[in-house]
Amino acid sequence: MNQTSLWLDGYSISKEKPTIQNKKVDVCIIGGGIAGISTAFALKDSELNVILIDKGTIGFGATAYTTAKISYLQELPYQKIVTMHGIEAAKLYYNSQKQAFNQIKYNIDTYHIDCDYQTVKDYILANDVSSVAKVKKEEALLKKWNVPYQTITTLPLPISFQYGIGVSSAVFHPLKYLYGLKKQIELKIPIYENVFAKKINKNKNSYTIETDIGKLEATYVVVATHYPFFIIPSYIPFKTHVEKSYVIASKTKDIHDFSCITTGTPMHSIRYHNDYLIYGSYAHALTNHLDDEKNLKKIKERFQNHFQKEIDYIWFNQDLIPNDGLPFIGETEKGSHLFIATGFHTWGMTNGTIAGTIIADLIQHSYSPYEDLFMIKRNWNLSRVGHFIVDACRYAKIYLQTILIQNPKFYRDHVCVINENGTRIGIYIDDKGIQHKVYNQCPHMKCNLIFNEKEKTWDCPCHSSRFDIDGNVIRGPSMQSIKISK
Repeated sequence: MNQTSLWLDGYSISKEKPTIQNKKVDVCIIGGGIAGISTAFALKDSELNVILIDKGTIGFGATAYTTAKISYLQELPYQKIVTMHGIEAAKLYYNSQKQAFNQIKYNIDTYHIDCDYQTVKDYILANDVSSVAKVKKEEALLKKWNVPYQTITTLPLPISFQYGIGVSSAVFHPLKYLYGLKKQIELKIPIYENVFAKKINKNKNSYTIETDIGKLEATYVVVATHYPFFIIPSYIPFKTHVEKSYVIASKTKDIHDFSCITTGTPMHSIRYHNDYLIYGSYAHALTNHLDDEKNLKKIKERFQNHFQKEIDYIWFNQDLIPNDGLPFIGETEKGSHLFIATGFHTWGMTNGTIAGTIIADLIQHSYSPYEDLFMIKRNWNLSRVGHFIVDACRYAKIYLQTILIQNPKFYRDHVCVINENGTRIGIYIDDKGIQHKVYNQCPHMKCNLIFNEKEKTWDCPCHSSRFDIDGNVIRGPSMQSIKISK
């Protein structure tokens, strides 16, 4: 069993450290996932001087761990948006997702990208009686907007449900698609891997990006990382929470031309890829269920109970969930020329694609019908305040929990947290008996770290930063290591 994503099979990590020739550009895009690559792709024919940098290998971040559904149905998003922002905003969000869906298909057809694209029916299923009303409420919105759909009560699955609706959708191989776009981008825009952007400084009419290979200067900066690595000015940590979910891929002879996701408890996400069944479940707030070994055991048991198949791949994904149901795409502040694209919920393929289109339009001073919908500074209402309070309580709970319980029960003998002169220190003892000591506090917002036994990493249970056993940053938003100087 491979404890990694199915999509990474056949792809290798880039290790070459580049030298950037032109360190003064019009646009610097930071992040080589679906949002960053889509932005670069949308700007490739412009007159602007653009570069894209990524701290690791293109596509090896959140994009490589998705289930890669291209859908505009998306697990009942529209009724939440109606509650938060009104029905016009919900319809506009539908338009954005349908545009992204069509854009992906157009790119694949135009540039002959071989990415296992397949048209399928995508279903939302109510797996308990209490969820039927919610699904029918979403159905009413589709009907109001004249979106073609169908209703179902059965599918060839060992998972029972009460009622479902479905639309025409698609699935694909996300890295094959991303690298198809990358091939076209590189004809006009340089892409640099293994360039670690550490800090962005505002100048009078430009920005300086501090990286591990020197400084870059850009008039426009696009931060298309999974989680923005700054707090101010966008204040994303106060508008979102992180959700963790687990995914299994298993060889099967029973291939079907549909994908689906259930609403209710437990959640089941299903799609097919070539001769694999891809199953996702056990989604929870990152602040809950800290024992990853236990979590993986639970999803394995859930999968085996339903499908009785061998597991070939297993991995987890982390998604940034906005507290008002809409992603954050655009300038951090009007006229700032600093853009972010984040908070895609669990639907990064369409939201990352439309983010590239929106940001490219705004940089080129073109009109975007979605600018106000996804703006970073949008109005609060009572419902959004309620979600904010829930998120704040989650963070407060986990912060206090990690203070009161330095060493959770699931820690084994080779892991511990101690206090040295008032400083929290995490210790991992490897198979050779060597101690690896790190600071046990995330530099991002000072949350205490939890050891992940399965992957041998120190993880932030608040905002998803990850560090290896020697304290090196694996994943942001933290831009600093937790190494102890010797």
